[in-house]
Amino acid sequence: MRGYLGPVPSQSPSASGAIAAAMVLCAGLGTRLRPLTEELPKPLVPVGDTTPLGHIAAALGAFGVHKMVVNTHHLPEAFAPCLGGLALRPALLHEPEILGTAGGVANAAPALGPGAVLVWNGDALVDLDLHGLRRAHFLAGAAATLAVVPREAGQGRVGLDSAGRIVRMRATSFGKEHAGADFVGVQILSPSLRAELPVQGCLVEHAYLPALAAGELLVAAPVVTSWSEIGTIESYLAANLIWLERAGRSCFVGKGASVSAGVRIEQSIVGAGARVEGSGLLRGCVVWPGGRAGAPLRDAVVTAAGRVVQAP
Repeated sequence: MRGYLGPVPSQSPSASGAIAAAMVLCAGLGTRLRPLTEELPKPLVPVGDTTPLGHIAAALGAFGVHKMVVNTHHLPEAFAPCLGGLALRPALLHEPEILGTAGGVANAAPALGPGAVLVWNGDALVDLDLHGLRRAHFLAGAAATLAVVPREAGQGRVGLDSAGRIVRMRATSFGKEHAGADFVGVQILSPSLRAELPVQGCLVEHAYLPALAAGELLVAAPVVTSWSEIGTIESYLAANLIWLERAGRSCFVGKGASVSAGVRIEQSIVGAGARVEGSGLLRGCVVWPGGRAGAPLRDAVVTAAGRVVQAP
């Protein structure tokens, strides 16, 4: 069965459970992506024709989620202007003090409502089978189910036994490891685990590790097709190139953008309303909506405020 690494535990109830609500975690500071995140929170930096939050909202809407909650902290005023074009319009919850991944979900409980919830890191660009993730969760009857990329035993952030149960996190082992995996920041939490979340803290450290220590079942689902990180300028540019490749494009020029006649664009994204002037080649670049770039230019990000940030 796709979406589960091993046999279904005997206590499995049903694969027909519904996921009506999702939490997108957007309250981080994005320090590694500075200076880009001095202008926009990381979930709102342009990737392809939209933002990480836009890509996530499209995936959730196609999956059938009806309610999306987004927590904010850094530059919260930037979120509201970006919500109009989303496939699924979220409810915003501002955190004056960062509550962490576990605390953020706990704080959003009234907005999310009861039941199992899908939790997605707001900077995680992941293409995955959400239906397979849901099947794995409800068939296993797990406290939490994590979307993962399989790796060899001892590798990755997560260790799994032969049935796909999680037996290692944060270098702490709870059983014999059969395979490793990378956790990509997308997971389903059961109502029972949600009830145990602290008001402030991390999902891994303050929810998953205590649950494993108490003998609760956490499972991994290998449902990921592709996964991009945007933690650094280099990886951010790479994520945009991956978007171009998946879209079958050599470049992308957004609505209302202008490109001077003497400019040639290759493997670059020019956002809506942006301008590219000068002459020569623009290659491996991302020009944000409203930004103004000058060719020739290679391997750089040009922000709406006019910053030109070169890849290291």
